[in-house]
Amino acid sequence: EAEAIAAAGLPFEVVPGVTSAVAVPAYAGIPVTHRTLASTVAFVTGHEDPTKEEAAREWPRLATANGTLVFLMGMKNLPAIVEHLVSEGKSQETPVALIRWGTRSGQRTVVGTLRDIVGKAEEAEMDPPTVIVVGDVVRLRTQLNWFETRPLFGKRILVTRAQEQARELSALLAEQGAEPVECPTIRLVPPESWRELDEAIAELRRYHWVIFTSVNGVRPFMERLRQRGQDARALAGLRLCCIGPRTAQELSAYGLRADLVPSDYQAEGVIDAMKTAGVAGQRVLIPRAAVAREILPEQLRAMGAEVRVVTAYRTVLPSVEADHLMKDELRRQAIHVITFTSSSTVRNFRRLFDSREEMTKLIGDAVVACIGPITARTAVEQGLPVTITAAKNTIPALVQAIVQHCSRPASRRS
Repeated sequence: EAEAIAAAGLPFEVVPGVTSAVAVPAYAGIPVTHRTLASTVAFVTGHEDPTKEEAAREWPRLATANGTLVFLMGMKNLPAIVEHLVSEGKSQETPVALIRWGTRSGQRTVVGTLRDIVGKAEEAEMDPPTVIVVGDVVRLRTQLNWFETRPLFGKRILVTRAQEQARELSALLAEQGAEPVECPTIRLVPPESWRELDEAIAELRRYHWVIFTSVNGVRPFMERLRQRGQDARALAGLRLCCIGPRTAQELSAYGLRADLVPSDYQAEGVIDAMKTAGVAGQRVLIPRAAVAREILPEQLRAMGAEVRVVTAYRTVLPSVEADHLMKDELRRQAIHVITFTSSSTVRNFRRLFDSREEMTKLIGDAVVACIGPITARTAVEQGLPVTITAAKNTIPALVQAIVQHCSRPASRRS
């Protein structure tokens, strides 16, 4: 590629990366060098240019070398590679590893010797792209196989959160060995009008409490406050309640500390906490999504509070591209777990299908995982079979619930 660009007279830059000849074996628990087993390594193309008059590979030297041999693009020529090495003196008991789709969730490793690796490759139906490692370092895999032993290794997990929020869940899933597939079912957009929120901001001094029911409510509220020429000082004297620790953490990014965080991270938990705090005769502001459950404002009013609910953001359907990507993944039966982190992600997921029958068919054997009982209830109402429900309404708890489920032998899927 660089030669073609240079020949065209175009400027270019090379950004060096880690070669697959090193990275892929490392992900299979195989270092290409080792102070005791192999002090040298040779990288060999397994598929030379067929137009070359003379092969460049020096099989006698490769076969008698004491170091590691790494063949790239050589899977189709595996029988010939083995034959050349053995005929030139390489022991048939030399360990060999074949690593397909290295570093990805679909990584698969087959280990054998020069004597039996061709048969094992055929039995395992190994095909390109595969890296071939020949040498004693392959034995270290039994000790150093760190990637394929992670609890969610081999699992492709659909993340339906809004794009700007998906990072935390995706990162935690990846830490456990999964491949997160981000296909948001919602987009967060501003309210159709800022009038209600602007009025509430102008009258902040009237309120005793501001309740934030999600991270999504904190961000637009604080940004709108800034756009109106104010900052965190406008909330001086008000008590702040956050539905959970993640929302409280977001609030702290603006220099504010939540006065109240319930132990139960859902609306019911806020209700219980506010009941204990006592809100009779007090004014409460709730900046939230345009569509949300009414249980919180209704119960606060029943306690004698004066409650004002204002729209801080809306959730809408994702882009057409995201819709197509998600359906393609499901059609290929390439998803093992579908995650939902709010009722809105569930409802919009359902809206992407023409019927429940189409949705059920495309989901196939995929497992549905929900962040908590409210989201799980919505999923069931929408016709989704919920298998996993997090014990707490937090992203770490959701990941832990998925790990526990997938660690059960009966739940493992090839």
